[in-house]
Amino acid sequence: MASGATALTHEGLDAYEPTGRHVEHLRSILIHHKALPPRDKYIAYFTRWLEDKLAAVENDEIKRPVRQFATWHHLRRINELALAGKSTRGPVHSSKQEITETLRFLAWLAAEQGRTIETCVQQDVDQWVTTGPTTRHAIRTFLIWAAKSRINRSVTLGFRHARSVRQLTQEERLAWIRELLQGDSESLPYRVAGTLLLLYAQPLVKVAEFPMEKVVITPDGLSLQLGDPPSPVPEPFSALLREHISRRPNLRTTGAGSPWLFPGYRPGEHIHPNTLMDRLRTLGIDLLGARNTALRELVAQVPAPVVAEMLGYSNQVAQKHADLAAEPFSRYAVLTNLKIPGGK
Repeated sequence: MASGATALTHEGLDAYEPTGRHVEHLRSILIHHKALPPRDKYIAYFTRWLEDKLAAVENDEIKRPVRQFATWHHLRRINELALAGKSTRGPVHSSKQEITETLRFLAWLAAEQGRTIETCVQQDVDQWVTTGPTTRHAIRTFLIWAAKSRINRSVTLGFRHARSVRQLTQEERLAWIRELLQGDSESLPYRVAGTLLLLYAQPLVKVAEFPMEKVVITPDGLSLQLGDPPSPVPEPFSALLREHISRRPNLRTTGAGSPWLFPGYRPGEHIHPNTLMDRLRTLGIDLLGARNTALRELVAQVPAPVVAEMLGYSNQVAQKHADLAAEPFSRYAVLTNLKIPGGK
């Protein structure tokens, strides 16, 4: 870069060989210190990934519709999210899954059935979905797009419904909260992140990208702008959170001035959600079960719309958990009114 051989631009870094983490680390430093303009890294990753993925496909009857699907559905949607200031990490991840499963489906369709997406029939879709793992259901978005694009309007695939909802018992949830607040099984940042999951039902994807500006410090105490209004932070979690804020990691040298509650290893970036997930899973916490239980306990105590507003959930999700939380009570009420022969 100093000699001018590599341009001080994103395009210059993209073209540098050999590419790798060293290039991305330098890019992060340059962006953080405003030598380069911000760029949505997940869109850049997705674009490169898509080209590499399609380069390995020789059959144009497979490559062509997948490229159209990726460009006009996924990439357009992800760009719209980025322009609205929303995180693109999750959408990029789900887009890659759907494209990967679509490629597998079309390859199977060509090899086993001798058909393309244009000539695909409902029996092909049913056979594909019912004879493999649940990830095969990810082709649903592609089939909807194909119908809207008038490529094939004769096949459909409905929503996949989970057979059960994972959750902890309330005793298990409280035991984990006590361990994270008082124990020494993990380091401070991961204890704080785990408590946000167990106490406020916050997905770790949102926890990882939580900005410092949404930590509200007033004379009355701490609160977190998870939704509207802010959620108060009770003791002893308040003390733990204050300690973490005063000792946030990865702030030395090039990472100084990070705007994130959980700064990442790369300057200016937050910690990767997978890092949080892996550490807490290793500890033994069922992440999805913990979030479901936390949300269900909250909506059992406070009206679902209030929980939704304060924690940043949609009304539909909060109401769904409220309905599930009420199910055991409704079943109990029915059972107590049954007339059983013999009086038993």
